[in-house]
Amino acid sequence: MRRTITRLGPWQPHDEGLNQIILLLLLDNLPFSTVIRVQIRMQLLHFSLFDDFNNYLAFILSRAKDVPVEIRKVAGLLLKNGLMDVYNLIEPEHQQYIKLQLLYGLGEADQHIRSTCGTTISNVVQQGGISGWPELFHTLLHFLNSGDPNRNGGAMDALSKISENTPELLDSDDAWSGQRPINIFLLELFEFFHSPHANLRKLSLRFVNKYIISMPSGLYTSKNKYLDGLFLLANEPDAAVRKLVCTALLQLVEFHPSVLEPRLKDVIECMLQLNKDNNDVLALEACGFWSKYWDAQIPPENLREYLPHLTLILLSNMAYPNDDDLLADAEVIDAKEDESIPDRYQDLKPQLPCSDEDDDTCTICNLRKCSASALDVLSNVFGAKILLTFMPIIEANLSATGDEAWRDKEAAVLALGVIARGCINGLYPRLSEIVASLIPLLDHKFTLIRSTSCWTLSQFSKYIVQDSGNKKGYEQFDMVLTAFLQRISDTNKLVQGAACSALAILEEEAAEKLAPRLKEILQHLMHPLGEYQKRNLRIICDAIGTLVDAVGEELDQALRSIEFSQFTEHLFSRCITIIEAQQQLAKAHPFSDKDFITCSLDFLSGLTGCFHNGIESLVLQSNLRDMLLKCCRDGAPDVRQSAFGLLGDLARVCPIHLHPRVPEFLYLVVKQLKIPKFEKTISVANNACWAIGELAVQVPQEISPFVATVISCLIPILHQSEGVVKSMVENSAITLGRLAFVCPDLVSPHMEKCMQSWCISLSTTRDGIEKEDAFKGLCAMVKANPSVAQSSLVYVCKAIASWTKIWSTELNTEVCKVMHDYQQMLTNEAWDKFMSDLDPLVKANIAKYLV
Repeated sequence: MRRTITRLGPWQPHDEGLNQIILLLLLDNLPFSTVIRVQIRMQLLHFSLFDDFNNYLAFILSRAKDVPVEIRKVAGLLLKNGLMDVYNLIEPEHQQYIKLQLLYGLGEADQHIRSTCGTTISNVVQQGGISGWPELFHTLLHFLNSGDPNRNGGAMDALSKISENTPELLDSDDAWSGQRPINIFLLELFEFFHSPHANLRKLSLRFVNKYIISMPSGLYTSKNKYLDGLFLLANEPDAAVRKLVCTALLQLVEFHPSVLEPRLKDVIECMLQLNKDNNDVLALEACGFWSKYWDAQIPPENLREYLPHLTLILLSNMAYPNDDDLLADAEVIDAKEDESIPDRYQDLKPQLPCSDEDDDTCTICNLRKCSASALDVLSNVFGAKILLTFMPIIEANLSATGDEAWRDKEAAVLALGVIARGCINGLYPRLSEIVASLIPLLDHKFTLIRSTSCWTLSQFSKYIVQDSGNKKGYEQFDMVLTAFLQRISDTNKLVQGAACSALAILEEEAAEKLAPRLKEILQHLMHPLGEYQKRNLRIICDAIGTLVDAVGEELDQALRSIEFSQFTEHLFSRCITIIEAQQQLAKAHPFSDKDFITCSLDFLSGLTGCFHNGIESLVLQSNLRDMLLKCCRDGAPDVRQSAFGLLGDLARVCPIHLHPRVPEFLYLVVKQLKIPKFEKTISVANNACWAIGELAVQVPQEISPFVATVISCLIPILHQSEGVVKSMVENSAITLGRLAFVCPDLVSPHMEKCMQSWCISLSTTRDGIEKEDAFKGLCAMVKANPSVAQSSLVYVCKAIASWTKIWSTELNTEVCKVMHDYQQMLTNEAWDKFMSDLDPLVKANIAKYLV
């Protein structure tokens, strides 16, 4: 039987036992040696064996005012932890004593004591339920009405913790005499929005906000009272309270926009105020309101009268702060990305040092991007309507002189790029003037103005190219191109990357218009390749790849006139050295920088794609094959993604180099495709799937042993196409077609399982050489398995109808033969009925293959 240290009658602490426990708690809080601390803990453990030990702890926590607060908190922590294990085993009279002491402690002057009591009360309710403490809610309501700020705060703290641990309890009909406690408490808490005590205003608002999403009836019926309180607290000196107001309005517009619509004018004015708050964290959160506003499909006209004010605030938030002179020469440093910000603005890399230890800096960066994103939305919704009041401010900032005005100038440049798409109808008549004002800024003394001007000009690329058909327009296009090429060799890394990105966008739009200057472009792109590091090296590789896609056959002619072989050999060797060194480093340091390997692999892919013949001899002389195999096998997901991409490129250019390790590569490639394993590394699986298709075309004899396994992986992807990334489905359909073409006998037996889903995927695949390869396989399957083909005739026709034009004469002939074979397989009556039931658009599109 457990012993007791109590006396007879109503429980009271025994002085000797109380003093002994307090002394042990004091000693336990002193910096004694480990041995002594163990002895102290053993004595405390001895006292815990007594039935009323928790009573002593409750007394010390709530009533021992002459004991230091830290020691009382320790007693409360021991009490909380002890009750979690044995509360329901404690004698009822001891339970009652503990509960009374905890309620008493809620009125203590020290906030830490109140908080500890609130936490313990929540745990008691969690253990024994409200039925075991029926007077609790009445007591908490009494405390809220007591006029005592300590009891007010203690009651709110306890309610808040009860709502966290057992949220259903406060919103249940059975919890309090048939009433929902939350509805009663909400009415009381609304009154504290007007409390003279800042802490009570904050506690009450924080508690009410917890119930926005569930929206109990007490909150809904009092929504105007709640909103009035929010608008009042938006002027609170404490930024934490203003942030709670902002959070509340964001949740309301996202989950219950109808609650806001009758008070929309007040809501918008409140959010405008918060959006320009001096606290950058709060301003950033408030900036997210506008995207949620559009998502809620609230009529945009409600915002029209506030456009001048809102655009001005957003422009102000897009400017860097005045208290950081380091910005003028900022380098590009990767920062945390915000998933709520569209990809277009993720490219506006923060130009401030940004790390895990520097949250304020990251907040400034994301406030800038979030404001740009909001302005983009406004420009797309309202179009040129925002220009009337917005453009005079932009023009004034652009024309400002003096070093002190550079931040406003840079923000104005950024804003022009942001509204380039949405407001183009209003900007297009002045395009020449706008471009002419931006080009000189590419030579500006301040780094950020040069880099942002590159980005903004790139946003107008489509329209600059459109105007290049006339002499004046072509001259301006030529000036922009020249300026981008010059900035590629800028002394600042940030500007280098911005210029490469801008050039890639211009290349994509200009295409064959670049042919006259192709030699010059290549020279500018090649020159910095030996100097660029990591991120910029990847960006310039992208620019090279985009150029290849844009000019096509013109590239070979240009390359013949450029002496690039020695330079390419140097770069190739550099990439091999980087990969080899990083792989060696990874043995000792598993978390070494994988970006170096990834970037080198991507660059080798770029070289392989650009310089087919020139790169083959370099590949054959190197140990790239073995290093690539190691990357495919042991690399992190990013490394494997790049490695499988390079594998596909090498299969196309010099497949002989992959021998005799092709089976090992194929094993690793197939391993990436198994559902559900690839779902978390979809980009890796995508490149692996593409690599299989390339290998199938180039080394069909090596692929044969793997065909059945590959198809068993591809079929589920095609069947689950709605839940898989579109590019993955496309690659699967193309790879299946390539396998079917080179190994028809091996693929044909599987067609019954996938013919229809394969045709559906092919019907949504873009026209191109890879689609032609896939259709060669489809035609081969129709020949090899006519019965399955006939049962899928509708789907085959839809796939064929998806072509805009088949450029390959050979494939066009094969498709025509397939359609005629189908026609011969059916009787005239059956064929006529099939054609009459076919979708009219499909019927029209396949008609040319039946002539």
